[in-house]
Amino acid sequence: MSGLRYTPLVARLPASVPFVGPETRERGRGRPFAARIGANESVFGPSPRAVAAMQAETTAIWRYGDPENHELRHALAAFHEIDPENIVIGEGIDGLLGYLARLLVGEGTPVVTSLGAYPTFNYHVTGYGGRLYTAPYKDDAEDPDALLALARRENAPLIYLANPDNPMGSWHNATVIQHLIDSIPEGSLLCLDEAYVEFAPEGTAPPIDASNPSVIRFRTFSKAYGMAGARIGYGIAEQNLVRSFDKVRNHFGVNRLAQAGALAALNDQAYLGEVKMRVAAARTRIAAIAVDNGLRSLPSATNFVTIDCGHDQAYAQAVLNGLIERDLFLRMPFVSPQNRCIRVSAGTDHDLDLLAEALPSVLATIARSTTPKP
Repeated sequence: MSGLRYTPLVARLPASVPFVGPETRERGRGRPFAARIGANESVFGPSPRAVAAMQAETTAIWRYGDPENHELRHALAAFHEIDPENIVIGEGIDGLLGYLARLLVGEGTPVVTSLGAYPTFNYHVTGYGGRLYTAPYKDDAEDPDALLALARRENAPLIYLANPDNPMGSWHNATVIQHLIDSIPEGSLLCLDEAYVEFAPEGTAPPIDASNPSVIRFRTFSKAYGMAGARIGYGIAEQNLVRSFDKVRNHFGVNRLAQAGALAALNDQAYLGEVKMRVAAARTRIAAIAVDNGLRSLPSATNFVTIDCGHDQAYAQAVLNGLIERDLFLRMPFVSPQNRCIRVSAGTDHDLDLLAEALPSVLATIARSTTPKP
């Protein structure tokens, strides 16, 4: 029997997953983690109203979810004071990024992003044959001017920027982002990933102009709303672009439990406010733990804190490995010079107690291993 006739593109792609999940590591280690503070999930969970809504919907799970996501789209439209026709719902931002790439990227299409930015975007672009052009970070933040110059040079139809940024937690104010939106070349689209915007300071996100064909803004229920496992997010864009998603999206991709939970979560802004306060307290605690150990935390507008380990990638990797060995799941940036850092998600008090206990031991072990013997 002859082999399968994959497309030339698929035949040359690596079989890979952008992230190694904690479950994979736990299977390899043969034991669970004591603290799961590496995937930027909300350990504080979703609104109790969202949990109740999803539980109530389980008996109707034999039904497909509404393929038009009607109730949620209309609720989001009212929340953002825009038309429902300006909103597309998808299986988290990751799923929507895949649909966007399918709409705009083909073999050899130039696409612009930052070197070391969110790898799932790159994964989707590469999966459709696009060619990535990258601009380096500037002062541990994505560089809008460099991205814009690169997009003009390459005549790129798609530009990606996250504000606030993952993996560094940095952010630009609304004036900077609005200038970028206003400067997007004719025929190009800015993919503005705002997954962490609920945690950001006032004045980070510019006002929404859903009539602007130069930008699509992605938001999610995975982070501040605590529903990462439900896989539901949304995009805000000009109506023609939103309608184009109907050409490629999986119309039954968003399950009915996720739709019910997201609707209830959106309607519980009081709980969201509580989560934001708890995340802010956790960020302060993580920064203090870093300082107590002679390290430096970077300013963060997200639900994680990036800690500068003060040396090179090998040192940061040793710190990360030591914490993983001590049953703490964390991650780190993967591109220099950001890979001198590790990244810690906002955790419970118990999670951060474990970090505070483990980190001095890890650093002492590294120091002993690198001290020259007399």
